[in-house]
Amino acid sequence: MLIREITEDIEQKTLSQYAVKSINTKGRNEYEQKCDIRTEFQRDRDRIIHSKAFRRLKHKTQVFISPEGDHYRTRLTHTLEVSQIARTIARALRLNEDLTEAISLGHDLGHTPFGHSGELVLNNLYSLGFKHNEQSLRVVEVLENRKGLNLTQEVKDGIVNHTGNRMPNTLEGAVVRVSDRIAYINHDIDDAIRANIVNIEELPKEYIKVLGNSHKDRINTMILDIIDKSLNRPFIKMSDEIECATNGLRDFLFKNIYTGSEAKKEEIKVQYILKALYSHLIEEPNEIINNMMESLPEEDIHRIVCDYIAGMTDRYALNKYKSIFIPLSWQFL
Repeated sequence: MLIREITEDIEQKTLSQYAVKSINTKGRNEYEQKCDIRTEFQRDRDRIIHSKAFRRLKHKTQVFISPEGDHYRTRLTHTLEVSQIARTIARALRLNEDLTEAISLGHDLGHTPFGHSGELVLNNLYSLGFKHNEQSLRVVEVLENRKGLNLTQEVKDGIVNHTGNRMPNTLEGAVVRVSDRIAYINHDIDDAIRANIVNIEELPKEYIKVLGNSHKDRINTMILDIIDKSLNRPFIKMSDEIECATNGLRDFLFKNIYTGSEAKKEEIKVQYILKALYSHLIEEPNEIINNMMESLPEEDIHRIVCDYIAGMTDRYALNKYKSIFIPLSWQFL
């Protein structure tokens, strides 16, 4: 037997009846010969990790724009924390850990520079709207390598439905959806405390009492609760008490960190930068935009510019703005 076939056999014998087995995947848009070693979901995970869009996440804002410190989260470290939490839950529930990991690593590939502030700008400028989960799907279907990554249907479903009104069609996707929330609620609190935006005493005591006093205790409480309520069941859920406390902390974040805090005041500037870039590139497409239009001839200029800006890192957007709008000093000899 091939190594892949041995792994598929192990999945059939050991995974939950509610797990997606690799051998039962709905497949890819374009047929490919199977790998001798890796299952289909393992191949998807590897393709995502080796993609340029994944590498760019290390220079994209999570919450705090251009933080002065090496310990603040970026979009990449957020993705890795989501993956760790999701894999822990999936393993405990005997779900497909490889599918879970692939969805986790790909869920934010379409995120804009400067976090949700950048997403808001593109949503307002582009006539069809912009959502980072839909852009993540576009990255893996169309943009990466100019032809997409040809991922399995299950991974793409989990990526596009990790947020928003639609639920994923797999429990593995549902695990990533809740793990994303667990990750950002807890690490954004951690970063906000590090940045002196809030202090530990300001956290709502009624929720801390339920979830725990420390970062690791809160994550552990949430994970254990999900496992307890979801084991051997065809759904992923929290208990009412833990879900209420989790949502309470999330509301606290929106009120005290995501909107109106000192750390968010710079967002007005980055919104101006992205608006200026968008308008300029619509009127005067540069060489990169023209190259993208050649590879995507069916798309209009607004769609191409939206794709281009969404793919930027924070520093690339800043440098692009400087090169277009800031005059260079003239050196007289």
